[in-house]
Amino acid sequence: MFHATTILAVKKDERVAIAGDGQVTFGNNTIIKNTAKKVRRLYDGQVIVGFAGAAADSLTLCEKFEGKLESYQGNLMRAAVEMAKDWRTDRVLRRLEALLVAANQECLLLISGTGEVIEPDDGIAAVGSGAPYALSAARALLRNTDLPPGKIVGEALKISAEICIYTNDIIMIEEL
Repeated sequence: MFHATTILAVKKDERVAIAGDGQVTFGNNTIIKNTAKKVRRLYDGQVIVGFAGAAADSLTLCEKFEGKLESYQGNLMRAAVEMAKDWRTDRVLRRLEALLVAANQECLLLISGTGEVIEPDDGIAAVGSGAPYALSAARALLRNTDLPPGKIVGEALKISAEICIYTNDIIMIEEL
């Protein structure tokens, strides 16, 4: 199975950034792609999403989430809750192996297939293989620097890439 790996999001005041590395792996030991685009803008550029997990599943969930955003006129929280409900109860969606991170200028959310919609207390969310490394680095940078969210996610993912074999340093960042 192809897996999209590390996504990191940081929200600081009215600014938010989501970054994803470019690596897609096959199984436990083969890199298939180095430049995958795992971060996207949705709803006329007002929402940013990042995804990690099984590649095809992640893309499917991203498309479904975009539909929810359209249905709820860009209301991120409502779209996330409705997506999580569908994900948990639908037979096909329930089998998808992926996680989404979604953000706008008001909130940052982690959306899981088990029905959770989580708004992190510290404004940082990370998913994928390198998530623990990226999360730790982002927390340290957020607490000890005045860097904006875009710089924090970029630097934290570079640190993750130095440690995690499933994360590379070809990083894509989207900011609001």
